[in-house]
Amino acid sequence: MTALDRKPILEVRGLTSAFFTDGGKATVVDELSFDLHEGEILGIVGESGSGKSVTFLSLMGLLPERSATIEAGSARFEGRDLIGQPQSELRKIRGDKIAFIFQEPMTSLNPVLTIGRQVSEAMIAHGLCAAAEAKAAAVEALRAVQIPEPETRYHHYPHEFSGGMLQRAMIAMALACRPKILIADEPTTALDVTIQAQVLSLIRKLRNHAGMSIILITHDLGVIAEMADRVVVMYGGRKMEEASVFDLFERPRHPYTAGLLAANPSTELAQIARPDGGHRLRDIPGSLPPPTEVHVGCNFMPRCPLASETCGSQRPQVREVAPGHAFACWNA
Repeated sequence: MTALDRKPILEVRGLTSAFFTDGGKATVVDELSFDLHEGEILGIVGESGSGKSVTFLSLMGLLPERSATIEAGSARFEGRDLIGQPQSELRKIRGDKIAFIFQEPMTSLNPVLTIGRQVSEAMIAHGLCAAAEAKAAAVEALRAVQIPEPETRYHHYPHEFSGGMLQRAMIAMALACRPKILIADEPTTALDVTIQAQVLSLIRKLRNHAGMSIILITHDLGVIAEMADRVVVMYGGRKMEEASVFDLFERPRHPYTAGLLAANPSTELAQIARPDGGHRLRDIPGSLPPPTEVHVGCNFMPRCPLASETCGSQRPQVREVAPGHAFACWNA
């Protein structure tokens, strides 16, 4: 059974989020739609600034209220729309039904509270255990993510943990309430390759054991290839392509996806021969457009090798070219 054969647990349609800046309104997520199915790992990939993290901060009601807004869209989870729910209702879902592993554990954890207390807080808040039972439950949560000597580590503060241990503690906090959806935002940032492999292996084992659905946000295509079942490629807040991980790497359709794959040092496509016999890495010319810039057509046009006149005047719609494989491009 493929991921597409399973029931969607989260259905996002036309999500549009914007920030208000001194330079004007900045649309950071632009009419984004996707599904997350039961038990699958959905990879969200794109350059820094493409709107990956803001998408899920929007869903969880974590955007700053004074400077950001959700202009349109819906996100249906368990029969109700998360968009527009009051904070009191979202607090019942956050950490319980949907958990978030934030990008920087050192800045996400409270430096003056012990790791154990922070892990147990979520379980107490959502009524999974009484305060008297919270310590034992937190120790078990730390043990489940393979933190050594969890009884001792329970009393340690964040500054006493290494980067890899902090990430494990964040995972323990996220999984303490046994959520149905786990959102992991760059869970291997700033970790060395050995610890990165351990953290990814842990996430995969927890998915297989608990059957939860996982959204994996990253710019690392190696992580996507190893972990994801399906992939959504984002650029400038928009969905460029969506496919199974195999189809995306074997048959990329959008020129932006092809550019990302070609810029990966681990692929042969990344090697460009130099006159002196050496090689240099390929890149995508230019940079992401400012989010305050309004694009009538395709926002990737200034950097696209296939751009035509149509690309500047008409926005390409996402179209399916094979079961589960869709992209937004006029000329691909």
